[in-house]
Amino acid sequence: MCDACVIESVKQRMLSRRNLFKTAAAGAAAAATVGTNMAAPALAANHSKLADLTHELHEQFPTFFGEQQFFKEQKFNWNEHKFNLFELRVNEHTGTHMDAPLHFSENGQSVAEVPVANLVCPLCVIDVKAKAAESADYQVTPDDIKAWTDANGPIPDGACVAMNSGWAAHVGSDKFRNADAEKKMHFPGFHIEATKMLLETGAVGMAVDTLSLDYGISPDFATHYAWLPTNRWGLECIANLDDMPAAGATLILGAPKHRGGSGGPARVLAMM
Repeated sequence: MCDACVIESVKQRMLSRRNLFKTAAAGAAAAATVGTNMAAPALAANHSKLADLTHELHEQFPTFFGEQQFFKEQKFNWNEHKFNLFELRVNEHTGTHMDAPLHFSENGQSVAEVPVANLVCPLCVIDVKAKAAESADYQVTPDDIKAWTDANGPIPDGACVAMNSGWAAHVGSDKFRNADAEKKMHFPGFHIEATKMLLETGAVGMAVDTLSLDYGISPDFATHYAWLPTNRWGLECIANLDDMPAAGATLILGAPKHRGGSGGPARVLAMM
């Protein structure tokens, strides 16, 4: 079938469905009116609120290498074709994204192989905003983890441990990469000793609100090389951690599932 025929067929189907949608919308509005006094159902036991921990992805989103990593081209548009469709080209490690074990190991789990059970996690948020404000090169230490466990108890099995450095507030400016005259970046991350401490727990994920699990001027990606080869995952450029409690939330990582992938942009949600 020719392209023009396909487009015309789509147009006719969409036009014929408009009346159906209008009827359905009217019915939904009536149902909503009837149900206005009904309480919203709970999301899950002990959870009543849902939050989005994902930055919006766009062409100018800051990247580790400083070059554009997300591209979109519109192939069909509403005025001409009566539907919209974009073709995307994206580096796996762009925006709010997952680092699969394969990213820093020879044969670790690909993004498609990470067990689903490891993608729904108790969320532990370690707040180091004050320390990161004093030094952009701050690294989460074992003392920071101990302070968290002293206040909240042991790191739960299957948890994701997140660093809240306040860096997400800089995502719209050059401060997010914070590169100096020598093009070396300065932003917080996890110290290798803190990473080793977390490896002794049952945590399966590590998250940062910066571009890397390692701090910006890391010479060796020590945290990446220690953490990911154990078939644990990382999450970089997470958003809205200020809205999260230190403990008690559940993170849901909507990881991509492309075969053999070392990571990919993700939609990250939290239930509280």
